[in-house]
Amino acid sequence: MGLFDIFKKKKVDQEKQSAEVDQQTTPESAPSESEKQVTDADQNQPAEKSANAVATDQQNLPAKEGAAEGITGLAATEASESATADNDKAEVVQTGSNNEPEADQPVATDHNQDQGQKQAQNEDQHQDKQSNQDVYDRGLKQSRNGFAERFNRFLANFRSVDENFFEELEDTLIGADLGFDLAIQISNQVREAVKVQNVKDKDQIRSLIIEQMVSQYEAQGQNEDQSMHFAPAGQPTVILFVGVNGVGKTTTVGKLASTYKKEGKKVLLAAADTFRAGAVKQLQEWGNRADVPVVAGPEKADPASIVYTAVERAKEEHYDVLFVDTAGRLQNNVNLMQELSKINRVVKKVLPDAPQEVLLVLDATTGQNALQQAKLFQDSSDVTGIVLTKMDGTAKGGIVFAIRDSLHLPVKWIGFGEKATDLRVFSAEDFVYGMFKDLV
Repeated sequence: MGLFDIFKKKKVDQEKQSAEVDQQTTPESAPSESEKQVTDADQNQPAEKSANAVATDQQNLPAKEGAAEGITGLAATEASESATADNDKAEVVQTGSNNEPEADQPVATDHNQDQGQKQAQNEDQHQDKQSNQDVYDRGLKQSRNGFAERFNRFLANFRSVDENFFEELEDTLIGADLGFDLAIQISNQVREAVKVQNVKDKDQIRSLIIEQMVSQYEAQGQNEDQSMHFAPAGQPTVILFVGVNGVGKTTTVGKLASTYKKEGKKVLLAAADTFRAGAVKQLQEWGNRADVPVVAGPEKADPASIVYTAVERAKEEHYDVLFVDTAGRLQNNVNLMQELSKINRVVKKVLPDAPQEVLLVLDATTGQNALQQAKLFQDSSDVTGIVLTKMDGTAKGGIVFAIRDSLHLPVKWIGFGEKATDLRVFSAEDFVYGMFKDLV
């Protein structure tokens, strides 16, 4: 089943679920014949009671009140006895607390801390239980709305499938951050499909364009490896994070540290971004949150020396994963790439088969600028995958299509917010559905 077929199946399933929910929330069915008879009989009765009925009720009232008073008195007696017993118990507890006032106070503090930790754990578990599709739907809202607005504006001018139509289609796709080359490819594919299928209806055109976009995206990713690679058992896995300043490298390292720690792995962090003020402290804060140690050095220290120390520790103390946060900017791009190459050599001195992953972190809000950054790092280092951050704050979701088409690098992780649980393994199915569900 192709990616577009999966998309359509999800769409049908969602419509069925929505229909079921609507059916469950509709007003109750009409009353049965017997219920109608009872209702009619009630309506035929006089609005006011007869004098005899009122008199009967007044005669019965004292007896009812007496019974009620008896019940109330019994309840009051039981409550009084219970209160007396509780007071006796309270006096015993109070006597004990007076003898040892200082010993009880830490217990209460520990209890409050335990309650706070349990509450935080419950919140994390609630977030973890959110389905990928829910997170994608929420995180892609701006991209979906932006694309839908642009696409609907384009179709509003639809009159016929002529040369002007395809020119406007290309402009629409370029404006959606798919990039020039990919926009031309998709436009040409739509042109051929229109001839073969003789498509003229606006709804058919809409579905055809989305189908060609998804099919092209799927075809470009046939040989991509989206899985994370790990070292053999008994050896630490080393994962380097590269990218320019401001894209969210340090935050991504902290989120993944939390994710893998929850999976039961022994995680170590290396603060090798010593040139950005506050980067080390920021990573140490993430380490404290996830209860993960951080290898750091003095300000302006040699990043490669810190990485060497971290790799040695990871090997000697049998850590499962070492995440390395690297610098994003030195004096110029040449120095930056040379520093990354040096770090890579230092890692291989200790662990010849490492690093297992070099993840390039890109800020989705920068659109085509992110694509230029990716090309720069790809030419200078052995990038194995992309982490796309800040997807929830942008309408430039089309950059995912451009990255696959231009770089042939897999997007392995995608971030939709500030919490650790907002960083998710990339799913092409959930992404495509989240982008286009309102258009087809």
